[in-house]
Amino acid sequence: MEVTVNGTRRALREAPDVPLLEVLRDRLGLTGAKYGCGEAKCGACVVLLDGQPVASCVTSVAAAAGREITTIEGVAQDGELHPVQQAFVEADALQCGYCTPGMVVAAVALLRSTPRPTDEQIVTAMQSHMCRCGAYAPIVRAIHLAAERMGS
Repeated sequence: MEVTVNGTRRALREAPDVPLLEVLRDRLGLTGAKYGCGEAKCGACVVLLDGQPVASCVTSVAAAAGREITTIEGVAQDGELHPVQQAFVEADALQCGYCTPGMVVAAVALLRSTPRPTDEQIVTAMQSHMCRCGAYAPIVRAIHLAAERMGS
């Protein structure tokens, strides 16, 4: 089967039920998405599948066949941080950083669909992401900051 990961087509020879997260991390060396709970409840493994956030720990590689996958490694362009990544740095929206890749890609998807989200829309979009460090207020600020920058 074939997938496109961060703009590059990849041929995969995996059992169809292998989790996408395992393929990304162990076969393709893309370690930004993290294993957290294995049950789609923490958000550490979130990647974009055709532009939509999905928990890669419970998404089979077969479900990703023929589709576009974007990981945190594919968010920055030409060596420049994406505005969401830059805003997370500036707003101190990352502590240990374990949850950050999943949150960033989810925030990228949110801002594509909702360029000027309210606090409520941000909280709703990020509710499946757990930050053990408790950086939730800075995360909301970072998403607002990125929205302002992307809108100009």
